[in-house]
Amino acid sequence: MNEINTARVADSLSALKAHPVMSKGELLTRMTVWLTLAGYAIGASVYLLSRGRRSWDAMARTAWTVGCVSLIAHVACAYHFYHNWSQTAAYRETARQTAEVTGLDWGGGLFINYALIIGWIVDVALWRLRGLDAYRNRPGWLVAAWQGFLFFIIFNAAVIFKTGPLRWIGLGLCLWLAFLWLFVKGVKVSGRLDGKPIFKE
Repeated sequence: MNEINTARVADSLSALKAHPVMSKGELLTRMTVWLTLAGYAIGASVYLLSRGRRSWDAMARTAWTVGCVSLIAHVACAYHFYHNWSQTAAYRETARQTAEVTGLDWGGGLFINYALIIGWIVDVALWRLRGLDAYRNRPGWLVAAWQGFLFFIIFNAAVIFKTGPLRWIGLGLCLWLAFLWLFVKGVKVSGRLDGKPIFKE
């Protein structure tokens, strides 16, 4: 069974690479991943620059939600067009890409991606169910841990595992977000607790 799935995946990858014009599958897979990055970048940037303004926080939440939905769509496209819904094939391809970049033949990054998807879904759900104020007043250690994990994943996806112009775009994105976290994160913002402002707006 695994041999059949591997053969089908190989055929799919060969078909996608054989055509000089980008196929629908490749287009959808690429579009969804860049939409994910855009949702992440816009959501994080607006949130950090909002200084607790509810309208800005709402916009950040919308972008964050779009990024999450796009990530789910990207994974679905990758599994459908590249891996024929085979977990084994996805693991092997992840291991191959990892070996090309790091020399380590390891597909465990696939499970890190699963953790990212679950974490992002939970994050969006909490932001929407608990509201803008509760989300902004989360413990600092939790925010740092979650955003650090996200930044690690985005940096690897957009810089380490990319080449050419896309790598430079990804690097610029990561430098911008790192700048915001370093120089805006420590600024007191107008959070609210139980509907009352914590800091003067």
